[in-house]
Amino acid sequence: MEQKSSNIAPKDIQQIISDVFSRYTDDSYIKASMLPDLDLYVDQITTFLTQHLSRTTRSEDDKIMTKTMINNYTKNHLLPPPVKKKYSKDHILLLIFIYYFKNFLSISDIQTILAPLTEQFFHKSNGMNLEYIYSTLFSKESTYRENYYENILKEYEISGDIFADAPEEDQQFLREFSFICILSLDIYIKKQLIESIIDQK
Repeated sequence: MEQKSSNIAPKDIQQIISDVFSRYTDDSYIKASMLPDLDLYVDQITTFLTQHLSRTTRSEDDKIMTKTMINNYTKNHLLPPPVKKKYSKDHILLLIFIYYFKNFLSISDIQTILAPLTEQFFHKSNGMNLEYIYSTLFSKESTYRENYYENILKEYEISGDIFADAPEEDQQFLREFSFICILSLDIYIKKQLIESIIDQK
């Protein structure tokens, strides 16, 4: 049986890049103004996060956040315990940070990152509080996104030159493989940098 090629045509990879970045528009993250004013039970939290973060998952079966996850985060001191089984707006903000961090950092590393944030800013009513920090960070998202998009397009162009002398029938696969390697190296170095910063604490 002839094995189907998994190669992706250059124009298709460019479309994939465009499609991925199109998910992350100014409306792709949870703005602080969208957070409920009332404290929520854990099931309400999971429903809220699933509703607003579903576009960030790889497949429909992927879980954004479950009751078990949230209980484990509390048990591992990533999240302050709820009050009378209810979670506040600050709890939700921390859970959003955890959701993004857990894709590439260990639980202990996330705990190290969030501990000072929680100690200094959790349930602080005004001034430099958790909501202000969250809103300020995410207000810069469009600038970050544009820079990342441009850099990734440059990396894709570089991937086309690496095996320029290879046989024509192999160039498409080698360009795809090279592009994946370049992206992986970028992730690896950034992860190493984050871990090194954490290790200094």
